[in-house]
Amino acid sequence: MKRLVLIIPLFFFAFYVQAQETLVKSGPVIKFEEKVHDFKVITQGDIVEHTFVYENIGTEPLRIISARGSCGCTVPKYSKEDIAPGAKGEVLVRFNSAGKMGKQNKTVTLVTNATTNNRIVLTVRGTIEAKTIDGQ
Repeated sequence: MKRLVLIIPLFFFAFYVQAQETLVKSGPVIKFEEKVHDFKVITQGDIVEHTFVYENIGTEPLRIISARGSCGCTVPKYSKEDIAPGAKGEVLVRFNSAGKMGKQNKTVTLVTNATTNNRIVLTVRGTIEAKTIDGQ
C-alpha cells in the first residue's frame, strides 16, 4: 500500500509535465540555436555578417512578421515564407562598423506569429579598432 501511495503522485506528476510540454509546443514555436554572436575584434569600416539559425518546434507554420535593427548600421535579412513545423530558417544580420569605435552591442528585434515568446531579440557585439595606415 505504501508503494502505491508513492507511485500514484509520481504518475500524476509525469502526466502534468507531459501536458505542459505539449501546451508549450502547440501552434508555431520558435527556437534559436543562439541569440548572441560576438564578432570579437573588428577593424573600423569592416562589414561583418552572422547567420542566426532557428527551428519551428511547434505544430503550425511559423512566420517572421518583421525584423528591425537597433540602428541603420545593423541590417537583418530573413525569409518571408512560412517555416513548416520541424523545419529551420535563418536570419542574416549585417553590421557595418564604419564610423564606430570601441565596444558595440547592436540588436535586431523580430516579431513572429509564435504562440509564446513572439518577440525575439538577437544581439551582435564586438570591439572595433581603428584602421591602421601602412601598418602604423
